[in-house]
Amino acid sequence: MHKRNRWFITIGLIYGLIGGAVALTFLSAPTLIPGNVPRIHGHIMLLGFILMFIYGISLHVLPRFSGQTLYSERMANWQLYLANAGLPLMIVGWLLLANWLVLIGGTLSYAGIVLFGINIVMTVRPKGLF
Repeated sequence: MHKRNRWFITIGLIYGLIGGAVALTFLSAPTLIPGNVPRIHGHIMLLGFILMFIYGISLHVLPRFSGQTLYSERMANWQLYLANAGLPLMIVGWLLLANWLVLIGGTLSYAGIVLFGINIVMTVRPKGLF
């Protein structure tokens, strides 16, 4: 497995642990964490835990299922950087109630999703198509 894919899975596990801790903290002491805690928890679990796992596993498995090599290793590396820069910025934005930080983080996270989509479509496409 490519080292980057291992990073996606490892980081996903870390986000899962953080997301669970945020939820338990919020449930036991609702005023302890400032900002928009439900959004923080939801995005840590969905973008951090679930999506990082999907990225790591998909980048490893889908090229093998299609009998192709990954279209762009460089694009997948940038996806890792963008996704893991975007989510923390979103979290900090919600902690500080600073929508401009949430916007920047969301844009970076979305750019990672777009790179993933392009990379996977170009990897699994039938030969001769685009």
